[in-house]
Amino acid sequence: MKQTWSLVFLLFLQVWSQIKLDQSPNVVKRPGETVKMSCVISGYSMTSYSIHWIRQKPGRALEWIGWMYTGRNSPTYSSSFQDRFLMTEVVSSSSQYLEISSLTAEDSAVYFCARRSTVTEDSEAAAQKPPQTSE
Repeated sequence: MKQTWSLVFLLFLQVWSQIKLDQSPNVVKRPGETVKMSCVISGYSMTSYSIHWIRQKPGRALEWIGWMYTGRNSPTYSSSFQDRFLMTEVVSSSSQYLEISSLTAEDSAVYFCARRSTVTEDSEAAAQKPPQTSE
């Protein structure tokens, strides 16, 4: 049994090790300029997931910028990031981009892209369990 688990674990690692999100390198910009960051996707079908953009300022909590289903080019932004932030994608190169215009010192942060599974659910199938009674 020990060998079976080892094999399953190795197969699991093999599958997950092929999934990559490669981000553009660090960049320094001046106030007023525009920056465009990339997130290049490999190891899975780009149209099966959504990509989220998140940032973290030094010593602060993570801030969710927004997300986009891959292959749809229709982003959803957090209310704080609707004005100068633009998410786009190029499906042919498996890339998504985050562009920030009119940069200010407040935009200084580490920016991350992250993948999330796209799940479809049948809302009609959900039902609450009745309470159990003791007899």
